Amino acid sequence: MNDFMNQLPLVLPLIILQFILAITALVHVLRHPNYRFGNKVIWVLVVLFVQFIGPIFYFVFGRGEE
Repeated sequence: MNDFMNQLPLVLPLIILQFILAITALVHVLRHPNYRFGNKVIWVLVVLFVQFIGPIFYFVFGRGEE
């Protein structure tokens, strides 16, 4: 437990960044109907279950033209 408390200041910003990125990507997936690849269900699953890389992957490859 002591090791966890020592590492918390290093890990906490990454956890917060992951949470913000996932929420932003999820909101974008749910609001926009156009995707380059796949459909809404696939992108929701990628954003939620592929930690940290899923939202980045969506913004790079999945987001369609607006």
